[in-house]
Amino acid sequence: MSKPTVGIFGLTGCAGDQLVILNCEDQLLDILGALDIRDFLMASSENDTECELDIAFVDGAVMSQRNEEDLKRIRERCGLLVAIGTCAVWGGIAAMDRNLDQKKLIQDIYGKMGKKLDITAARALHEVVKVDFNISGCPIEKEQVLNAISNLLNGNLPVLPEYAVCTECKVREYNCLLIEKGELCLGPMTVAGCNARCLELGIPCVGCRGPIDDANVESALALFQEKGFSQEDIVRKLRTFAPTPAAIQAE
Repeated sequence: MSKPTVGIFGLTGCAGDQLVILNCEDQLLDILGALDIRDFLMASSENDTECELDIAFVDGAVMSQRNEEDLKRIRERCGLLVAIGTCAVWGGIAAMDRNLDQKKLIQDIYGKMGKKLDITAARALHEVVKVDFNISGCPIEKEQVLNAISNLLNGNLPVLPEYAVCTECKVREYNCLLIEKGELCLGPMTVAGCNARCLELGIPCVGCRGPIDDANVESALALFQEKGFSQEDIVRKLRTFAPTPAAIQAE
């Protein structure tokens, strides 16, 4: 049986999610043995930029007309499109200012040269094309990439956590920074999958993996406010990585 043809692409972002794939050092040869990677600019200067693809992994946000055109071409080429990383899934840090006057921001930063630049407000991939599966994270977790590849090879969509970082934190018996220290931690509203890495180090969750679908927003906001955080504090924190429904509800 022929190997699935794959492309790995980056739009506007730090390219950290593509780098995670390259950093699957012990498994990289197995990945190359299982997948026919045809188009991966970060890894190779020789790519087939026109061939049809079974699967396309795309990281980064859509932040220009060129990004949008590239993404639409990728969508046309592939059977299955997977968004990788918080920028691709939610818009990421670049989307923090998407509700502001973009023309004014560009003018303030670039002056007259701004009129010549191809810049648009940051958008997640699903706001431009159909996305078949999301792997969130800033950056994504190596284990989730390997899990996704394994499942896709077997013809299944991967199964990722649908619970909050708080659950991972409690399972590992870490002290709750929100309850015990009154620190603004977004663990109750952020999708799990990171093994509560920041909490292990005593650092509050900043929501870099994006919001959980069924978060109890009302309860979490009430607890945050009880700890002395203003609505502005909460909304600003929620918008750091994603212009999320949770942030909108908090306004």
